[in-house]
Amino acid sequence: MRRSILPLLALAALPLGGCAASLAAGAVGAAVRAADRPDPPPKEDPGPAARAACTARASQYGDVRIIDVVYRSPAKLVVWGSVDGQGRRRSFQCRYDGKLVGFEIKEIEGRR
Repeated sequence: MRRSILPLLALAALPLGGCAASLAAGAVGAAVRAADRPDPPPKEDPGPAARAACTARASQYGDVRIIDVVYRSPAKLVVWGSVDGQGRRRSFQCRYDGKLVGFEIKEIEGRR
């Protein structure tokens, strides 16, 4: 009698093993989808805060003029501007994502 139960148990384990694997795959898929959701949009417009942070950072080089603010997503912005000071003219690009995350400044060549 015991010999006939072992093959039956082995046969029953195959479909159950597949069921467990599909449950695990479903759980992994749900976790990936949850992690891939975009960040919720901010409650307030981040534009003024981005302009202020980028102006403050650029002001150490001279007088700041903001040229453009572009929203890459509801919370991520890029601010472009120019700085006049110390007899030099420069342009800057500032990346903002709830805080200043990047700042680049370059010389502007004079017209010839």
